[in-house]
Amino acid sequence: RLAAVLRDLGIPHPRTFPMTSGDGLREIEDGFFEHSFLKPRDSQHFQRQFGVKAFLCRSRGEVAAGLDRIRGAGLDAVLQDYIPGPPTAHHFIDGFVDRTGRTCARFARRRERMYPPDFGNSTLTVSEPLSEVAPAVAILDRLLATLDYRGVFSAEFKHDERDGQFKLLEVNCRHWWYVEFAAACGVDVSLMSYRDALGLPVEPIEEYAVGKRCVYPYFDRYSCWEMLRAGQLSPWAWARSWIGAEQPIYSRDDPWPAVADLRALTRRFLRTRLQS
Repeated sequence: RLAAVLRDLGIPHPRTFPMTSGDGLREIEDGFFEHSFLKPRDSQHFQRQFGVKAFLCRSRGEVAAGLDRIRGAGLDAVLQDYIPGPPTAHHFIDGFVDRTGRTCARFARRRERMYPPDFGNSTLTVSEPLSEVAPAVAILDRLLATLDYRGVFSAEFKHDERDGQFKLLEVNCRHWWYVEFAAACGVDVSLMSYRDALGLPVEPIEEYAVGKRCVYPYFDRYSCWEMLRAGQLSPWAWARSWIGAEQPIYSRDDPWPAVADLRALTRRFLRTRLQS
């Protein structure tokens, strides 16, 4: 449905084909399959079932095989163009729209590292000025206005070097991993949402701290290890990127959520090792 809306509005996005029937693949040219992936329509159930966020495909046969696996699990998917580029090509615009339809805040951040490499989550992110992603901001404003949207949002774009466009990948209509990072930079969408729900005034935010970093150490170490082995990162650069960075869960004045998170991650790690 999102792909259909974006297509109707002429908003740049990856080519997307709903895989609603077995005949859908026949209408797609062969060249498309060389850089495509199967994206679940129910991401949480897909992740629990397969342990990944998507299936990267290189041929029509791989797509057909992937669809068989997905449908065998009782799930659905769409086939989408895979936009090439490093993690730094991903940009996020987060914010809040109040009950009057006014966008009270926009907060831009750039992905620096991610894990897993192709279809993972940000492990290191940095706040950036809105001017750096002005075309993406205009695209998102148009979409939210068309949908008469209200509430918290986190939109992901990827800059496509093939045509120079920011392409909208998805919009999460919820709080996200790095929502506390946004607040630390001066954009507290949680407080905005609370005040808006009570019918209280919500003060717009025009400025925020730029150049601040946020790292999720547990997952970022996997990304850093791979980059070290590939010669793309030095130990000093790794350490420097963590020094002074915010964290999404750990807080010095309230460490217990981080302790609970570490215990949960450790149990998951041990369970996975025992199963393998």
